[in-house]
Amino acid sequence: MTSPIVTLETERLILRGWKADDFPVFAAMTADPAVMRYFPHCLSEDESNALASRIQGLLLERGWGFWAVERKDSGEYIGFVGLHTQDETVAIPNTPLVEIGWRLSAAHWQQGFASEAAQAALAFAFDTLQQPEVYAFTILSNTPSRKVMEKIGMSNTGEDFDHPKLLSYPDTVKRHCLYRITQAEWANKSQVNGM
Repeated sequence: MTSPIVTLETERLILRGWKADDFPVFAAMTADPAVMRYFPHCLSEDESNALASRIQGLLLERGWGFWAVERKDSGEYIGFVGLHTQDETVAIPNTPLVEIGWRLSAAHWQQGFASEAAQAALAFAFDTLQQPEVYAFTILSNTPSRKVMEKIGMSNTGEDFDHPKLLSYPDTVKRHCLYRITQAEWANKSQVNGM
């Protein structure tokens, strides 16, 4: 069963369903050591396509998820930003939960795109899905992602954990921090910012 895919827009970006043309760009991203610096390894083209297909499938199933992000000015696909679920069988604190995540190509870093798209995803999580809270996690050394989490109003819960899919890796890869923002915190932030 499929659901219509929700499209979100910001000032500079469109968050949409994935297109066939996105897959090779995503494969180039996931083969880039800079983009994959905080992940266990780069992905082969087959691995990347399989991941993109899973993301696309979840979007078709639910209507929301890790949206493809497109720049309005150029029409370029620049990566993904969006929401995902972790159920209670996953050994991550506070499951079941909705997480927010992002991965953008290096050419589009440090321009505020991740936080801009993430704000739209958070608004959807709280205003449409009526989630009580949204989480994000990354390895401890991923300062750029942690800065985005803080910029969008998330706080470190202090509940560091070993990622259940990375237990065979060194602590520097498997150990993750967990951030959270509640619906009340989002509402207060939105009110302050006049959103």
